[in-house]
Amino acid sequence: LQKLIHLLQATDDPLIQEQALITLSNSAAFSVNQDIIRNLDGLSVIGGMLSNCTPKVKEKALNALNNLSMNIKNQEEIQVFITQVCRTVESAPLNSDVQLAGLRLLTNMSVTSDYHQKMINSIPCFLHLLSEGTERTQIQVLKVLVNLSANPAMTRHLLRAQV
Repeated sequence: LQKLIHLLQATDDPLIQEQALITLSNSAAFSVNQDIIRNLDGLSVIGGMLSNCTPKVKEKALNALNNLSMNIKNQEEIQVFITQVCRTVESAPLNSDVQLAGLRLLTNMSVTSDYHQKMINSIPCFLHLLSEGTERTQIQVLKVLVNLSANPAMTRHLLRAQV
């Protein structure tokens, strides 16, 4: 895992980055690896890939963070990327793999109300995706909105959102 994280930092080759992120994502399916990746500063390295211009690299980084977000300690570190993930969801092509990967990560990050405030500005986007997206996009957006709606503090923001 350490070599993969170092490889991710050392290369500018999108194909190598993509493969390293896929491997890290698969490794994150095991809780022991989630802790190891966090302790090796892997979350910030993977999060750094969110600003990559290559859509496949961005998508794989989102998938890796999604798998890593199943751990509460990891969520505490991943939360610094929520605003960037929201912007990515908003700017990605409609129904794209990048958009869906971002929505999946936001779904996991919104299971508890700890980070809902960071998603408030994206509520109009979520509602737009609900009306314009394909069924896959709509289902993923609904998961985020259901999580947000479970928090009474979000009611006003959900009902006042301009669509």
